[in-house]
Amino acid sequence: MLKKTMLAVAVVTLVLSGTANGADKLLTMSTTTSTQASGLLDLLLPAFKDDTGIEVKVIAKGTGAAIRDGMDGNVDIIFVHAKAREDKFVAEGYGTKRYAVMHNDFVVIGPKSDPAGVGKTADVYEGLRSISGAKAEFVSRGDDSGTHTKEQFLWEKSGVQVVTNKKEIVKKGKKTTVEFTEPADSVDWYRSIGQGMGKALTYADEKGAYTMTDRGTFIKYKYGKTPPIDLGIVSEGSEALANPYGIIPVNPEKFAHVNYDLAESFAQWLTSERGQKLIGGYRLHDKQLFYPDALP
Repeated sequence: MLKKTMLAVAVVTLVLSGTANGADKLLTMSTTTSTQASGLLDLLLPAFKDDTGIEVKVIAKGTGAAIRDGMDGNVDIIFVHAKAREDKFVAEGYGTKRYAVMHNDFVVIGPKSDPAGVGKTADVYEGLRSISGAKAEFVSRGDDSGTHTKEQFLWEKSGVQVVTNKKEIVKKGKKTTVEFTEPADSVDWYRSIGQGMGKALTYADEKGAYTMTDRGTFIKYKYGKTPPIDLGIVSEGSEALANPYGIIPVNPEKFAHVNYDLAESFAQWLTSERGQKLIGGYRLHDKQLFYPDALP
């Protein structure tokens, strides 16, 4: 126990030694709407500022847009949940290192009547095939977020025939073409709305449709909203529904203006015993939302 305490003190001391003059310094972070909407950042960021004097400015958006912020050098660090895309971000030199921070999971939710019978199987892929076969209404975020990325991956792996469509988005006056994968011949039942998780949940609830969500946002809308959504979980627990989060400092060799020292300090703090205990102890409506990944 003493060794663990000494190690925790050493890690925090290492962080603080690089930020002794960090008071009034500002770190800009692009992150997902799920980390902000969960309330987790409201716990972590004040604690980080207390320990280091560094303030974090949060820009919350879908994971795809957050990663593009990093690729454009618009932020100092990204905190997202789409591991394959994060690894590519680092491999292409936009980020220095991916730090594994925490995980939760995704769930498929739907109406109580479960018209496609998704709840009859523990296999999420079979559940998606059932939705497609029944042409039951399904709401997709369609916003290039981490959740949308995972959903596209699941449809591809499910064996349902898919098509790839291109969509043009405009960001700061620049046009970018993004490719989306979705079920083929699904115009009558697949709704891609291009909105965040909260709006997707509300829309699916209004329509009595299926959708996929991170568990944290589902908990908030099911137990912390008045009135709560009526949808319930119909598929959960599959390994394919794992939802890991990583944090990546933007590479100063590519963008000399980024506050790399502050970004590295935050990544080190978040993965230290101090940060990990805060993450593991966070509850929303008496339910644990995230599980730390940086400590044994």
